[in-house]
Amino acid sequence: MFVIKDKDFKSGEVMKILITGGAGFIGSHLAERLLEDGHKVSIVDNLSTGRLENIESIKENGNFHYTIGSILNRSLMEKLMAGIDQVYHLAAAVGVKYVIENPLLSLKTNIVGTDNVLELANKHKAKVLITSTSEIYGKSDKVPFSEDDDRLLGSTRISRWGYSDSKAIDEFMALAYFREKRLPVVIVRCFNTVGPRQTGQYGMVLPKFIKAALLDQPLVVYGSGKQTRCFADVSDVVGAFIKLMETPECQGEIFNVGTTESISIEDLAKKVKTMCDSKSRIDYMSYEDAFEEGFEDMMNRMPDLSKIKQYIGYEPKLDLDAIIRRMIEYYEK
Repeated sequence: MFVIKDKDFKSGEVMKILITGGAGFIGSHLAERLLEDGHKVSIVDNLSTGRLENIESIKENGNFHYTIGSILNRSLMEKLMAGIDQVYHLAAAVGVKYVIENPLLSLKTNIVGTDNVLELANKHKAKVLITSTSEIYGKSDKVPFSEDDDRLLGSTRISRWGYSDSKAIDEFMALAYFREKRLPVVIVRCFNTVGPRQTGQYGMVLPKFIKAALLDQPLVVYGSGKQTRCFADVSDVVGAFIKLMETPECQGEIFNVGTTESISIEDLAKKVKTMCDSKSRIDYMSYEDAFEEGFEDMMNRMPDLSKIKQYIGYEPKLDLDAIIRRMIEYYEK
């Protein structure tokens, strides 16, 4: 591995940072953290899944600027990237439901949008963090997933695998820019990031469960409910993003980001119901009724975190109970 010397910033020096998808769930939390650290932060978001309410608390900050627009708009991105020191590229099609309902736009956003970001970052010599996904691993049954594991995907007729492939192409492009153009890049694969401001609108299971439980409405579990997931709090995740960008040895590398505390979706529904003191019943729905015919899911999804721990000492601070309590408090407001 070789380390590319990016712009030489001293500790405490103010950087100009662009966050694509910055009005989204993760992006807005990242913007807050970077502003707290004293940086100048700009965001761009087309509000397809992001919301202006997410940035309400920082809109009047003198070091913050937001633009409503698309990363597919090349001329807009050219203006926004000029003079930028770092780019956190979070803009993407997100959520199983959204990807299935908008397959073409999802592919264009993930591939063409990322190409725009990387090409312009290279032009302006800005360091880039690319957010990828645990969907990269497909339906492999090798758990936990390590960054260099083989991928196992289904038919191209199944929309969700197009999302996995589009993010894989993002990774290939980022690594090509690193190797050929010496552009400093870091790639992160997120595993079920959750927390305040997350919407259940596009299939995110935990906010859907909590909102339903608080209203004593049914908690709908897809499939058997035996599938397992690991949920990480957004505060731990954005902290990892920043530390990875600060660490030169992380350039040109891929990192899983998440937790290894695993729970079945069925047990998650029961836990949320108990913690909300809810009268909700738990219902079950087939994948075909919920999404599309032939839909495939992964039974188990857990990250191997040994690499990120080795490079930056990453240790998630919040366990699942603490995460759920924090989200309940947020949605009760």
